[in-house]
Amino acid sequence: MKRFSILLASAAALFAAPVAAQTTAITGGKVVIGDGSAPIDGGTVLIRGDRVVAAGANVAIPADARRIDATGKWVTPGIFAGFSRVGLVEVGAVSQTNDTNASGSPFSAALDVQYAINPFASPISVNRAAGVTRAVVSPETASSIFGGYGAVIDLGQDDNPITEARAFQFVELGETGHSRAGGSRSASHIQFRAMLDEARTYARNPSAFDSDLLKASDAKALLPVINGQTKLLIHVESANDILKVLELRKDFPNLKMVLVGVNEGWRVADHIAAAGVPVLASALSDLPYGFEDLSSTQSNIGRMKDAGVKVAIGMINDRDAHQLRYSVQYAGNLVALNKVPRATGLSWDEAFAAISSGPAEIMDLGGKLGSLQAGRQADVVIWTGDPLELSTQVDKVIIDGVDQSLSNRQQRLRDRYSNPTPGALPKAYDR
Repeated sequence: MKRFSILLASAAALFAAPVAAQTTAITGGKVVIGDGSAPIDGGTVLIRGDRVVAAGANVAIPADARRIDATGKWVTPGIFAGFSRVGLVEVGAVSQTNDTNASGSPFSAALDVQYAINPFASPISVNRAAGVTRAVVSPETASSIFGGYGAVIDLGQDDNPITEARAFQFVELGETGHSRAGGSRSASHIQFRAMLDEARTYARNPSAFDSDLLKASDAKALLPVINGQTKLLIHVESANDILKVLELRKDFPNLKMVLVGVNEGWRVADHIAAAGVPVLASALSDLPYGFEDLSSTQSNIGRMKDAGVKVAIGMINDRDAHQLRYSVQYAGNLVALNKVPRATGLSWDEAFAAISSGPAEIMDLGGKLGSLQAGRQADVVIWTGDPLELSTQVDKVIIDGVDQSLSNRQQRLRDRYSNPTPGALPKAYDR
């Protein structure tokens, strides 16, 4: 028995001993740090465990490191989708697979998307194979102007996608907001103020809280917004609506606002910059979808950037549940826009930062995500060429230091039916 106890203790000590983190060196590629700096030819990215140790030229490589040769390729941080609904929708027209909003629920601000995000949904693997490694995931609104808590996720091949739960609250204050509030912008703004005031009332005496406007759970969910502990993502498009939203800071000075969409932001860019409010902007919108964005222009992001606005790319209501991979194309088009007479785009370095470090910084995660700076989570993509060119393909994706599969349902269907052979098709194809 004594010998058995000694063996058992030895086995326990063995399993308790820390396992040395794997070290990986990606060498020879054109390295993009993602912080707005220029690419580095013949650079190295060194990863230990789930963190970036170093990236750039003349990086010392440990003798025991696994080496990945990226000669002739580009190495970048993973794409960070600044605004999305990925993981909430499989088939948009099928209500059972659509968790973007809760139209029949009595709750609003208390709703929390972390419980609805499905890491096994096909858009996760499709966008991962396209180089998207992180995403801001937001609810939609339903019966209220507030949609609830959003999250930041990774698109890794595992069952725990949540990077940061309850990362922000989402509210509609444009055309959609006025329809949710009863058909008028004055109604949406008074509802916004009233809901925050009710949250203050709840804070003073939670046990006695009684409101026809808010459930106690909703009021509690708005408290960190009022106190500036939780970001408030506000969807707004028109120049006039943007100015009215900025004025809300006079009554609620602690609000940590982030504007989303902002198609007419260029018209009031100086005001946005002066307020220090960052923007997750739709890219390349130049055809108005409604009266709130009649002044849309593809130069919107470039002009806001020139005015000093902290701006990154988001995709609200733009295939935001399925096609986050388009953000790379949008960034490339903003670079090409510089060649259009009288248009304003972004430099290559600025454009890539707008889909990597930019969204991470706006979500206060720049110290952890969005770039290849030392200490950041090891989200790395190897591309066959310039990632902002349409002909470029993804060669490898690493998330949190783990190699990811690039296989997805669309690719498997393509391969299955591209060259069908007799007997290989399902029974339904028999004639």
